[in-house]
Amino acid sequence: MLNISPPPCRPDVACSCSTGTAALWWGGSTSPAVRPGTLHLCKGSIATRNEWCRLNISLFFVCVCSGIRPPIMNGPMHPRPLVALLDGRDCTVEMPVLKDVATVAFCDAQSTQEIHEKVLNEAVGALMYHTITLMREDLEKFKGLRIIVRIGSGYDNIDIKSAGELGIAVCNMPAASVEETADSTLCHILTLYRRTTWLHQALREGTRVQSVEQIREVASGAARIRGETLGLIGLGRVGQAVALRAKAFGFNVIFYDPYLADGVERSLGLQRVTTLQDLLFHSDCVSLHCSLNEHNHHLINDFTIKQMRQGAFLVNTARGGLVDEKALAQALKEGRIRGAALDVHETEPFSFSQGPLKDAPNLICTPHAAWYSEQASLEMREEAAREIRRAITGRVPDSLKNCVNKEFLSQNNHWAGVDPAGVHPELNGAYRYPPGVVSLSAGGLPPPVDGIVPSAVPITHTLPPTATHPPHAPSPGHNAVKPPEGDREQHPNDQL
Repeated sequence: MLNISPPPCRPDVACSCSTGTAALWWGGSTSPAVRPGTLHLCKGSIATRNEWCRLNISLFFVCVCSGIRPPIMNGPMHPRPLVALLDGRDCTVEMPVLKDVATVAFCDAQSTQEIHEKVLNEAVGALMYHTITLMREDLEKFKGLRIIVRIGSGYDNIDIKSAGELGIAVCNMPAASVEETADSTLCHILTLYRRTTWLHQALREGTRVQSVEQIREVASGAARIRGETLGLIGLGRVGQAVALRAKAFGFNVIFYDPYLADGVERSLGLQRVTTLQDLLFHSDCVSLHCSLNEHNHHLINDFTIKQMRQGAFLVNTARGGLVDEKALAQALKEGRIRGAALDVHETEPFSFSQGPLKDAPNLICTPHAAWYSEQASLEMREEAAREIRRAITGRVPDSLKNCVNKEFLSQNNHWAGVDPAGVHPELNGAYRYPPGVVSLSAGGLPPPVDGIVPSAVPITHTLPPTATHPPHAPSPGHNAVKPPEGDREQHPNDQL
C-alpha cells in the first residue's frame, strides 16, 4: 500500500493557485464541508505542494497544482456517472439518494466560467438553483450532460429550447415551496397594510410614542384589510394558495390569468377579470405570481403603474424582471404607489447601496427567500435528486416526472433506444451508457478484491472525440411550452 503523508491543506479552504484541482473523498472523509462520496471540483487549488496523493482502500484523495491533472475518476475510467450541483456546496441531502448510482460533485459557481473542466467534460446530470444562468453558449460547454434539474419551479434561467436541441432534458419542481411562498407573500401584504416594519424601525431609532397623536403620526398609512381588493396576476399553485389565505383575512380577491381554463374561479370563489388593465384599475394591492418570459419582461412599468389606483400597494415574490425598478422607484417617490414589497429583484444578489431602489421610500426588500423553509428545502432537494436518479436508472425523457422541454428534445438524441448490452453488471444495474458512446474493452473488469469493485474500469470509446450539435437557434418565449407530464398538471405561472 502506498501511503504518502499529505501536506497540511484543507479541502474547504480557498487557494491562490490559478490551476485546476480535483478532490474525491470515498468513505473516510472527516471534512465538515465535503461528505464521503462527494466530489469537490473548483477552479483554484488547495494544496501547498505541487502534487501529492494518498491511496487507501477506504480513502482516495488527489490534489493537483501546477497543471498536473488528477486521475479521471468518472466516465470511461470509473463505474459511476458524475452528477454536479452547479451553484451550491452542500450535497448532504442528495448523497443518500444518489450514492449508489452516481458520484456527486459540487461546484459552488455563479457562472460556467467557474465550473471545473472535469464537470464540463464528464457530468451527466446537473442540479441547480436560481443563482446561475445556462444559455446556449453555456450549455454547449457541457460535453456529456443529459439532464438538468432545477431545484425549484422557475426555469427562466435556462434556455430550454437549446437544451432540448442539444439532447439535454430540463426538469423542475413545480410543487416546490408553494406554502412558503404564499405565506411570505401574505406576510408582505400584511406588513404593507399594518406598517409593522416601519413601526419597529421607529422604535429602534429611539422614537418614544406617548400620546394618541404620536401614534397617529408614527402609524400613518396603516389601513384596514377587510373589504380591500387584492389583485393577483397569475393563478398557478402559489397564486391559488395566496388567494385562499387572503380571503380568510377579508380581502376581495380578483385575478388575471390568460392561461387558466374557465371555471377555476368558481371553484375557488374568486372573481376573474379579462384584461390586465381591469385588474390594475380595480385593485388596492397588486401581487405578481406569473412566470417571466420575453413577452412580460417589465410587465409593471411606468405605463402600467399609471393605470393602477392612486396609493395602491405592489408585491412581487415571482421574478424580479417583471418589474421595472426604475419606474417603481419614481412612483414610490411621487406617492403614486403607497408601498411595495419585493422578494425578487432585477439584479441579484440585491443591495440597497446600488440600483434605482436605493433611495425609494416605503419599500420592503428581502433576498429572494420567500420560498425557503428547512422542510421545503429538504423536500425540493430530495425530489430533485430522485429525478436525477430516474434519469440514470431509466430512460430520458420517458422516465422523468417533470420534463419541461420534452417537445424540444430531438427524436434522435443519445438516450433513444438504449442497448441493454451497454449496461455493465458492475454498475448496480443502474447507469446505462448511451449506445455507441462507450463499451467494455476486451479484458473486461478486473476481479474484485475482498468485495471491493475496482474503481478503474477499462472502457473503450467508440465515438469521435468531438460531438456535433444541431445548428444555433434563438430561444423562444417560455409561454409556448406545453405543460409537462407529472403528478399534477403544471401551470405556466408556477415560479419559485
